[in-house]
Amino acid sequence: MALEIIAVCVSLAAIAGSILLLWGAMLIGRYRTAPHTAAPFDASAVTLLKPLYGAEPRLFENLATFIEQDWPAPVQMLCGVQRADDPAIAAVEALKARYPDADIELVVDPTVHGSNAKVSNLINLMRRARHDRIVLSDSDMAVPRSYLATLHHGLEQPGVGAVSCLYRGRGDAGFWSRLAALGTDLHFLPAAAIGIASGMGHPCMGSTIAMRREMLNALGGFEAFADILADDHAIGAAVRARGKRVAIPPMLLTHCFTEEAPGALLRHELRWNATIAGIDPGGAAGSIILHPLALALVSLICVPGWPGTVALLFALAARGIVAVRTARDTGDALARIALIPVRDTLSFALFLGGFVTRSVEWRGAALKITRGGRLAGK
Repeated sequence: MALEIIAVCVSLAAIAGSILLLWGAMLIGRYRTAPHTAAPFDASAVTLLKPLYGAEPRLFENLATFIEQDWPAPVQMLCGVQRADDPAIAAVEALKARYPDADIELVVDPTVHGSNAKVSNLINLMRRARHDRIVLSDSDMAVPRSYLATLHHGLEQPGVGAVSCLYRGRGDAGFWSRLAALGTDLHFLPAAAIGIASGMGHPCMGSTIAMRREMLNALGGFEAFADILADDHAIGAAVRARGKRVAIPPMLLTHCFTEEAPGALLRHELRWNATIAGIDPGGAAGSIILHPLALALVSLICVPGWPGTVALLFALAARGIVAVRTARDTGDALARIALIPVRDTLSFALFLGGFVTRSVEWRGAALKITRGGRLAGK
């Protein structure tokens, strides 16, 4: 009897999660790149910070999207590496050759300021930043031509201290990278849209963080985040702690996944799940409802019967609709639907793994996640 009650409750949770994800898929339409936003007359000079590590597939093409902006004001792009033999340097040199009139500077600085190598890179780059509008973005992002204009508009809104952006996935290195991208589109993107719409989520993402220099200085500079794994989340929390909000404009960026093997995908997503569990274990545990397919299977395993069967069919239908909805930009809806069972099973396993993982590998370093998502070398 107890198992039957559990099975019914889990089945109801699976159906509720399916409905939530359907809602999230509908909300994604709000964030698809809007028609081109004309640059404002008061366009301000911008410094772009691009911390780099290694030669990712299509790194040159992704960096070029930040140069090819419809933006009349000066744009300074600072590309930082910490080693003189970093393969990413070749992409930066090619970028400078392709755009000789652009203000692109390569910064090679091995100075370490804490356990987070990316933040150390950002601290080194800020020493060269000339402008008051600061935009940092991870190396694996590609952006539309209206990117800077949209960020500018967001920063000009009352009460806004920073602007960040949602993103969809794109696999650039074969099957495993496409599977990773599918996880972003099927799980992260609708979940983030739900969080924003409900007021329960306050994302600030490494895809983009734009702010004024004055705000960054008020937060203590990037130095304040030198030992934090989820530096983007911490920056957003610090902005909100000062009474400002992080705006999410109607624009989807593209996160370019580069996993070439299953091990790379597992390490990346396990680190991501462990980070979330370390920052907010209660919220992370509650997000189990957003794994409806896995919950339906658990119900069927507990007590084979109609509750689990109904929940499973509902979850499969809902996940298929989400896959089709998020495939609008990719044209691969059928391939996505076929991969749903694999992707959802993997996502659930890594979700559970995040609660017990305390050591991660990131940018060639073995790190331990301590309380509050802080980092320490092993």
